[in-house]
Amino acid sequence: MLVLIQRVSQAAVHVDGQPIGQIGAGLLALVGMEPGDTDAQLQRMAERLLGYRVFADDDGKMNRSLRDTGGGLLLVSQFTLAADTRSGMRPSFTSAAPPGEAERGFNRFVEICREKHATGVETGRFGAHMVVSLVNDGPVTFLLRP
Repeated sequence: MLVLIQRVSQAAVHVDGQPIGQIGAGLLALVGMEPGDTDAQLQRMAERLLGYRVFADDDGKMNRSLRDTGGGLLLVSQFTLAADTRSGMRPSFTSAAPPGEAERGFNRFVEICREKHATGVETGRFGAHMVVSLVNDGPVTFLLRP
């Protein structure tokens, strides 16, 4: 499992021209599922995602987490994040979880995040062609592993 997080002042995801998820200040998280991701890994990643300190405190230091700020969380499934790009000129997706497994894992991850972050979790639509827009605040971007 990989999660690419971006601190945003706003973010949205559209499918067929319709907004299906949007947040104000918070985190946009692009989620790549890998084969064999376990519930324990999903739980750990949710804790890391919600507790990762990427927001400024009163001194301007990155010491506050999404949990501290109560900001929005937009989760977007992105299988291309798990691609193997080490060789050649075309990505291989053998390192990404198969669609059925990935969808189950992503849905479970959303469920866990919603349980732990009651102030708001939005999502994209698994398997759909999505248009994601964001205003990266910083820019601040990190790749998390469980």
